[in-house]
Amino acid sequence: RMDELGAQLVVRRVSPPELCVELSGDACLAVVDRGYTREPSEWYSRAAAGLKCPLVQVESNVVVPVEEASPKEEYSAATLRRKIKDKVQGYLKPLDEFPSLRRGSIYVESMNLDDPKLLDALDIDRSVAGSSYRGGRGEAERLLDKFIDDKLDGYDEKRNDPTLDMVSHMSPYLHFGQISPVEIALRVKEAASDGSEAYLEELIVRRELAVNFIHYNPRYDGMGCLPDWCRKTLGEHRDDPREYVYTLKEFEEARTHDPYWNAAQREMVETGKMHGYMRMYWGKKIIEWTQTPEEAYRTALYLNNRYELDGRDPNGFAGVAWCFGKHDRPWKERPIFGK
Repeated sequence: RMDELGAQLVVRRVSPPELCVELSGDACLAVVDRGYTREPSEWYSRAAAGLKCPLVQVESNVVVPVEEASPKEEYSAATLRRKIKDKVQGYLKPLDEFPSLRRGSIYVESMNLDDPKLLDALDIDRSVAGSSYRGGRGEAERLLDKFIDDKLDGYDEKRNDPTLDMVSHMSPYLHFGQISPVEIALRVKEAASDGSEAYLEELIVRRELAVNFIHYNPRYDGMGCLPDWCRKTLGEHRDDPREYVYTLKEFEEARTHDPYWNAAQREMVETGKMHGYMRMYWGKKIIEWTQTPEEAYRTALYLNNRYELDGRDPNGFAGVAWCFGKHDRPWKERPIFGK
C-alpha cells in the first residue's frame, strides 16, 4: 500500500532515533507512531532533541487517543468505559485516502531483505524458536475476514473456551502495526453480529485500559504498579506454604505437575501465542507455585515478553498486573493470594 502511494521503505541496522534524525535532514516535519512503553518513548525523546524540525506522534494504535480518553490512570474497565463510551463514535471513521507522493524525491540505501545472510547479521536470541504465525497486512486481513465470517456470531458465548478457536488472532498484527484497531472496529461493527458488542469491548475498552495504565503509570513493569491493597494482601500471605514450587527453568520448559498449564506454556513457546483464558490461568498459577510474589511477577513478565508475539506490549504488562489484582477489587481471602 505504501509503495502504491510512492513512499519508500528503508530498512537499516541502526539506532531508531539516530536514523530518524538522519532521514529528516532539512524536512519541515517528522512523523512517527505514538509509543507508550519506555523504549519507544525514549527513542522519540532522543530523536526530538536532535531534529531541526518538530516531531509529531500519530496515535494510530488505539481508537480514542489516550489523553482524550482520560486525563489520569483509571482504576478499572468500568471507570474507563464510562469516559470512553461517548467518544468512540467520533474516532470510528474511515481514514481519508491521500494522493500519491512525488516519486524519487528521496533516495536512501536500504538493506536487501532478500539477502539470506541478513538475519545472521542481527543480534537474535536463537534459543527462541521461530513462530508458525505469518506476518503482514495481507495475512491480518485474511484472518479478520475469517473471524468475521466464521466466528463472530459465536464469539460472546464461546470465546473463553480454549478448546475452540473462536478468537480473532489480531493481537500480534496490532502489536506490530500491521492493521489498525479503527479498521477492525469498523468491520466488526458493520457486521452487526451478536458477538460484535463483546468483541468491541475487548478491542477498545479493555485494550485501551492497558494503554491508559502504561501511559500514566511509570512503574508498569514491576509490582510497584499495583494498588496498595494488592501489595498488602500479598505481603500478608508471602509465608503461606506452597504445595509446589518451581524454578524459572522448570516453568520455561513446561515441567510442572499440571498438564493444562504445561500445554499452555508449550503453546506459547512453540507458536508465540496463548489463548486468553489460559493466559489468565497461566499467570495465576505462577503466583501459586513460586516462593514469593516478587519472584512470581518477574517470572510471568519474563516468559510473556520472551515468547509472546505481542510481548513487551501494554496488554501484556496489564495482563500480568491483573493476575496480581490490578484493575480488580478485593475478593474473599484465601491462602497465598490473599484477597
